[in-house]
Amino acid sequence: MNGLPSIEALEARHRFPCSYMFKVIGRAEKGFVARVVSTVRDELQIPDDPPYRFRQTQGGKHVSVTLEPTLESAQQVLAIYSRISQMSGLVMLL
Repeated sequence: MNGLPSIEALEARHRFPCSYMFKVIGRAEKGFVARVVSTVRDELQIPDDPPYRFRQTQGGKHVSVTLEPTLESAQQVLAIYSRISQMSGLVMLL
């Protein structure tokens, strides 16, 4: 996955465990928000949704999802990026 930070860079910038922000933009269709939230919850194996918020574009075509789960390691960051990057409807992942 191009453009992602290395484990070393993540560990240098963050003190795990910590809250980590993901921004995901996708097409507002087929339950995109629910699928993103579910993907993070499943990867972290937690029973409840991680903290998140979403906003739909004015035209309603796209939606942005901001998630801020508490992560235990840099490996979890990369695992979540990997899973989200494979989702259908994804436009951008930050």
